[in-house]
Amino acid sequence: MHRGYPAAGGEPDRPAGGRAVRTRIDWQYLLGLGLDDPGFDHTVLSEFRGKVAEGGLEQVALDALLGRLAADGLVKAGGKQRTDSTHVVAAVAALNRLELAGESVRAALEALTAAHPDWVAQRICVPDFARRYGTPMTSWRPPASRAKQDELAIAYARDGYALLEAVYDSSSPAWLREIPAIDVLRRVLVQNYTRTVTAGGREVVKRREKEPEGDGLPPGHARIASPYDIDARWGVKREEFWLGYKLHVTETCDDAPACTCRPDPAAQQPRTAAGSQDHDPGCAQLVFPNLITHVATTDATVTDNQMTGAIDDGLAGTDLLPGRHYLDSGYLSAALVVSEQARHGIALIGPLLADTSAQARAGAGDARADFTVDYDTQTVTCPQGKTAANWTPCTQHGKDTIVATFSISDCGPCPARSQCTSGKRRQLSLLPRGLAEAQAAAHRRNHHPVPGRLRPPRRRRGHHAPSCQPRSTARPLPRPAENPPRPPLHGLRAQPPAAGGLLDRHPARPAANQPPGTPGTRPRRITKN
Repeated sequence: MHRGYPAAGGEPDRPAGGRAVRTRIDWQYLLGLGLDDPGFDHTVLSEFRGKVAEGGLEQVALDALLGRLAADGLVKAGGKQRTDSTHVVAAVAALNRLELAGESVRAALEALTAAHPDWVAQRICVPDFARRYGTPMTSWRPPASRAKQDELAIAYARDGYALLEAVYDSSSPAWLREIPAIDVLRRVLVQNYTRTVTAGGREVVKRREKEPEGDGLPPGHARIASPYDIDARWGVKREEFWLGYKLHVTETCDDAPACTCRPDPAAQQPRTAAGSQDHDPGCAQLVFPNLITHVATTDATVTDNQMTGAIDDGLAGTDLLPGRHYLDSGYLSAALVVSEQARHGIALIGPLLADTSAQARAGAGDARADFTVDYDTQTVTCPQGKTAANWTPCTQHGKDTIVATFSISDCGPCPARSQCTSGKRRQLSLLPRGLAEAQAAAHRRNHHPVPGRLRPPRRRRGHHAPSCQPRSTARPLPRPAENPPRPPLHGLRAQPPAAGGLLDRHPARPAANQPPGTPGTRPRRITKN
């Protein structure tokens, strides 16, 4: 149901989606509802999706559908399949490190206010916190100078530590510590700040910076990027840079069967979009579909080649292993070609990653392919006829490798040294024999035509119809007038405090966290009548 809504052209998690169920016949037909059905609230779909994810049931519907298709003979093992990936943008704003710290404190404060407003009123300096965190961090432009930004970042951290100390105090209710936003705040502070106490008892809070200049930052796959989606990660693929996830889709791509509506040999050619109208409606060639057989979603930091084996294992679990699996170079390596053939009997087809040496990238000089390798005699000969002095099997980055090193006496006086290396001698890293032969065989196969790429899915804006697109941290933050509409509480699942709560706010002068002259809001403390 929640997959059918986007396909019908709606936004499933917005009030418009709920209204459409009550007013549009096509949506009622899609969901199998009667014309007099009153419909349901739009939040039902997001709650349903959350329960499905928590129960690990994402694949149940697809597995049931594939079972039925296999029983009808529409999908089977042993044919051709292809896999490609696309990015999925998370349904949250893209935050830089300064915004992340402030927004994490704000999210925790909002969650505490919604859960226990009386405790917040007693233990937290509400006016000070409300002035700084009354509006989203992305609704105003931060200070231009680096010193002012660092000062604001430390202020956010101190507020966060103060909030955590109040929550973890022995006099506070223990269940407050179990609020998800509190744990997110703690993790964000650990990942982005260091907190020490000097011999004199003075507390020192510093921002973490990259090594070797700073204390080091967590790796990208572990670093929280938004307090409202702790699984979203920053990813990059070619020219794309996004915050969110990566979606891997596998589908069948077998050759269409022979035409059954006319014996003309020309009709036996594979159909095209323009020529499909020349066949009868029941023609076997016309109705032969490409069917999705596997779907996997990962965070954006997972590389494609990390998923090749997992995808094949998933296909094996549903008895739909292909005989030939077509992939792009991101999914392939010589080791994977060999291992998947041995494990599942699958032939991985696609271009292997090209030589990344400086000579190959420049398109000039002696690249690795210009050297002659003889595994029987364990020798490597350069284009000038010199033989490597050493042949050393070793392990590099956890992989078996052979390092061939030429002598300085040969490379030093060589007239072509500038075309070969910038050092005193040339050194080559080679694959073991079995992998090298598999790589050569893969290169030979690449001159054969490969089925067209998997049609990329329509660009999705995340699981919950995001309100903004990711931006580079180098781009200036937009002014409020340029900001697109954002969901309430900046994506926080908890409901906002009822009217008359501690953090109710109305338009007024800029808040304390905003530079002078910036239109903004100021919170006010109001009480129930």
